[in-house]
Amino acid sequence: MKNDENKVVDTNNTEEKKPSLSEILKAEEAELKAKKKAEKAKKKGKVAYDINGNIIPDLNVKHVRGIESKKSWYGFYFVLPWIIGMILFFLIPLISSLTYAFSDVVPEDGYMETTWVGMENYKFIFQNDDTYQLNLLSSIGDFFTQMPIIIIVSLILALILNSNFKGRTFFRGVFFVPVIVATGVVMGLLTQSYGGNGAIIQLSSSISTDAYSVVGTGGGMDFSELLNSLELPEEITAQLNIMITDIFNTIWTCGIPVVLFIAGLQTIPSQLYEASKVEGATAWEEFWYITLPSIGQTLLLVIIFTLIELLTKADNPIINQAYDQIKNVEYGLSSAMLWLFFAIIGAITGLIILIFTKTCLKRWE
Repeated sequence: MKNDENKVVDTNNTEEKKPSLSEILKAEEAELKAKKKAEKAKKKGKVAYDINGNIIPDLNVKHVRGIESKKSWYGFYFVLPWIIGMILFFLIPLISSLTYAFSDVVPEDGYMETTWVGMENYKFIFQNDDTYQLNLLSSIGDFFTQMPIIIIVSLILALILNSNFKGRTFFRGVFFVPVIVATGVVMGLLTQSYGGNGAIIQLSSSISTDAYSVVGTGGGMDFSELLNSLELPEEITAQLNIMITDIFNTIWTCGIPVVLFIAGLQTIPSQLYEASKVEGATAWEEFWYITLPSIGQTLLLVIIFTLIELLTKADNPIINQAYDQIKNVEYGLSSAMLWLFFAIIGAITGLIILIFTKTCLKRWE
C-alpha cells in the first residue's frame, strides 16, 4: 500500500512539473524575439546571440580572412580604374548633360551657369525647329530601311563562312577587316577626302573629276561619271548613285553582325542536322526549323547592336545638328536634342525586344 501511495505522489509531482500553456507560449515568444535579435545583430555585424538571447562569445572573435577570400577582391581591383574613369568621365558628364537639357546654359569664367527652364528647350524643338523633326524622321526612316538589309546580308554571309570550304579563315578575316579599319587612323585617312561624311565611295561628281582615282588623293571611286555616260534620266541616275553607296556601306557595316552570327551558328549541335538528314529534311527546312530557332537570342543581339550602330553613327543628322548647336554655345538645346533622341532610341529598342520576344522567341522555344 505504501508503494502505491508513493507512486501516486510521484505521479502528482510529475504532473505539477509540466509547464502550463501560457509558459509554453512565453517561451516560444522569447525564442522568436531572440532569433530576430540574433538576425539583426548578424546583419549589422554586431554581437551574435543564441535562441535564448545569450551572447555567443566564439562568434564575436574577428576571424582572419583566408587566401580565397582575399583572391575574390582581385577582380574588383582590376576593374577599379575603369569604375573610376566611368564615374569621372561618363557618369558625371551624363548627369550634367541631363541637367543642361532642362536649363539655359551660359558659360562664364570657366564654369557653366545654369538657369532652370523646365521643358522650354523641348517646346522649342517641337514648335520652332522643323529641321530637327525632318532629321529625326530621316534617321528613323534610314534605320528601318537599312536594318533588315544588314541583318539579312550578315546572316547569309555568316552561313557561307560557317560552311566547310578552303580558305574559310581568310575570307572570315576579309569580312572583319572593315571593323578594324573603321576604328583606326586608316578610316580617318579614307574619309578625309570626302569631307568626313563617313562614306568610302563618294558618288558626287564634285568630289572627283575622274571616274576612278586613288583613295586618299582627293578622290576615290566616283560612279557618277560612269552613270552619266549611260545618258539615263537624272532621277534614275540619282537613285542608282544612292543604291551603290548604300550597298557598299551596308557590306562595310556587316563585320560584327557576321561574327556574332557565326558564333551563334557554331553553338548549334551537329546532331540536329544529322537527325534532320536521316528524316530527309531539305536545306531550306533545316534553316527554318533548326538554324533560325537555334540562333534566336543571337538574332536579337544583332538587331539591338545594329539599331544602336545605325542610330548613333557619325553621319547621323540628329547628332550633327546637336554638335552644331554646341558650336553655337547652345548647350541646353543640344542636350535636349540628344536626350530626346536617346529616349526615342530606347523606346524603339524596347518595342523591338518586346515584339521579337513575344512572337519569334516564344514560338521557337
